[in-house]
Amino acid sequence: MSSIHPSACVDDKAQLGRDVEVGPHCYVGPDVVIGDACRLHNNVTVVGATRLGCNNELFPGVVLGTPPQDIKYHGGRTELIIGDDNIFREHVTAHPGTEVGGAVTRIGNHNRFLVGVHIAHDVDLGSHCILANAVQIAGHCRIEDCVTMGGMVGVHHFCTAGRHCFVAGLTRVTVDVPPFMIFAGEPARVRGINANGMSRWDFDEQSLQNLRQAYKLLFSRRAITDEPNNLLKRIGQLESNGPLDDNLRYLVTFIRRSISDGVYGRYLESQRHDTAEDRSDFYNQQLLEKPQP
Repeated sequence: MSSIHPSACVDDKAQLGRDVEVGPHCYVGPDVVIGDACRLHNNVTVVGATRLGCNNELFPGVVLGTPPQDIKYHGGRTELIIGDDNIFREHVTAHPGTEVGGAVTRIGNHNRFLVGVHIAHDVDLGSHCILANAVQIAGHCRIEDCVTMGGMVGVHHFCTAGRHCFVAGLTRVTVDVPPFMIFAGEPARVRGINANGMSRWDFDEQSLQNLRQAYKLLFSRRAITDEPNNLLKRIGQLESNGPLDDNLRYLVTFIRRSISDGVYGRYLESQRHDTAEDRSDFYNQQLLEKPQP
């Protein structure tokens, strides 16, 4: 049986599963679906077409499902879909999608979002990720499984962070981050393999050694000095060294896609299909309201 604090406002049309806890001064809107055993601490807001799976925990100040902060959004019914066993710490925000971006923001399972994380419209975020305090994920990004980001990371729209990568705190991410790698510094670049993170996920030593050798050939300071502007050539050298295991094949595919098919180093940028007309309502309205000289 669910428990709803008397001061909470839960719309009669909202759908709550079994054993849901809704704390003081929460608000749950009419189109919200909350799965079994979710817990909303005090002062949580969940609105819009937001669907949560089971066993999610939302700490004070979390706001889910309010309209996207995107001038291309025209008020349509778009969704925020969240899986199971996620933890949203204080003041995390996540927005639904936009009409031109696929209309859905997706969050997987077993993620931890620490204080002040923002997940913008049309983001596709996988499972088993840890985003530390004040990480800001812009619209249309893809965060693959088992990604860890340090505090105050800022991710440019249409970027992809590959699985098992680690992005160090305060890093400015404007290009796709290769899987299995550490991305850090100013300017940000690949600094090594995420050996500690992958060891926690039971990567065997041979897989780690293969990735270390790939890093040396593709991203090490010596490799960059010898072939500064030809990562694709270095990938060819890696492939010519012998058969690649599954992780190396994925690494190579990911990098080649970002370079060959991407725009500004972002593969998803090449997939965008919004136009100037999608923004015209905003600017036309501003022109109408602009004071005349």
